Amino acid sequence: MGTTQLESVPEPKYWHLRTVLSEALDSEFAVGQVLPNERDLAARFGVARATLRQALEQLELEGRLQRRRGVGTTVAPPRVGVAVGSAELGWPGAPGDAWQAEESDRATAPAAVAELLGIAKDEPVHIIRRTRVTGGQPVAADLVHIPASSVPDLTAIDAPAGPARARAVLRELRRMEFEGQDRSVELGSARADDARALDRLPGAPVLVVTTRYFGAGGTAAVSLATYRADTCRLTFGADGVEIHHTPERQAS
Repeated sequence: MGTTQLESVPEPKYWHLRTVLSEALDSEFAVGQVLPNERDLAARFGVARATLRQALEQLELEGRLQRRRGVGTTVAPPRVGVAVGSAELGWPGAPGDAWQAEESDRATAPAAVAELLGIAKDEPVHIIRRTRVTGGQPVAADLVHIPASSVPDLTAIDAPAGPARARAVLRELRRMEFEGQDRSVELGSARADDARALDRLPGAPVLVVTTRYFGAGGTAAVSLATYRADTCRLTFGADGVEIHHTPERQAS
């Protein structure tokens, strides 16, 4: 059988460098250690800085490196597991929910979210911003979109603004009978607001988990949870999705 076109393509320079860098991380650097600057690394390995950046970005995507504001590029520790809400937890804000509600706004949802909710694109919804912290480190930011029809008895008197308002919206949502959920995961890039919440740079790799919550025969809410891809790994099983997060710790 002849050689295929893909088999004849040489290995990209950045990919070879990624392999060499990965071996160097294992043998020369400790967890949390800051790497030399790009100029020094490029000179050491005899490559262009553009090639070096591609290799570093790949290693960041694989969870070997972390880019931190005001620190630089550091060696990432190995991942450990943190449980994420399964279908048994029901609505956001139910007992056992590890997320912290921070803010509530009324605004139109992104077109894709409005379509999932089955509402008009210009219909305002309640948008709850939540965060999740593990081991003292922010690991995820969440936006829960709830149409007015899912919380019909909510009034401004319940709580005017801030975390109290967010909790009031979620509390009202839980009055509806929970019928189940579905979830999808995709790789993305951190938007500016998510990057700030996760203490990462805009454009950093993230995992976006979209969850639809069903009640009253339709979609009652949609959650867009953004997890740090450099520290999280997803496993799927009978109980749903488990997130494995890397806490900040020193190598032994």
